[in-house]
Amino acid sequence: MRGYFALGAEGISKSGNVGTILRTGHAFGASFIFTVNGRVDLNEVRATDTSGGVDHVPFYAWEKPSDMALPEGCQLVGVELVDESIPLPSFRHPLRAAYILGPERGSLSKSIVERCAHIVQIPTKFCVNVSVAAAIVTYDRMISLGRFAERPVRAGGPTEPVPTHKHGKQRVRNPASWRMRPLLGGWPGADEEGGAGGGAV
Repeated sequence: MRGYFALGAEGISKSGNVGTILRTGHAFGASFIFTVNGRVDLNEVRATDTSGGVDHVPFYAWEKPSDMALPEGCQLVGVELVDESIPLPSFRHPLRAAYILGPERGSLSKSIVERCAHIVQIPTKFCVNVSVAAAIVTYDRMISLGRFAERPVRAGGPTEPVPTHKHGKQRVRNPASWRMRPLLGGWPGADEEGGAGGGAV
């Protein structure tokens, strides 16, 4: 699956739900799991995280929204059942995203909503369990950004294999446009005097 993602929840009070979210993230390859203003007991987390994800996936417990330190370029996506949110089946997932769900009894805070680049909703008649919602959003991301064989017209499995990925031709950028400076030896193609970007720094 392209890009990376994280799963989190605000104000979560049941450690068992955090454990289930952690297990889901571990299974789908999440880069990290997080809570904001959550009350988490790691012993209870391990009881439902039967995959041992807490030992393999980074976990961050931030006390308040302003403490959140997401990677550069990572978009925060709120999951909330409100009228103005985007239905999940119509949502194009960012390549770099952190999905945050609300508490078991309540909604995302105003502070979190203001930080979100997008708000999406799962089109259900009523709210589902927070850990179930995390799994649904993650699955939708997987089928949207992953590479799978096309669904057939009739019921059943695919009749055609996944197309083989074709690599494009090598592209060489102009060294002058590169952001990083060389550590040793200058840029590729530079002359002995560092004419195409300079010599050693």
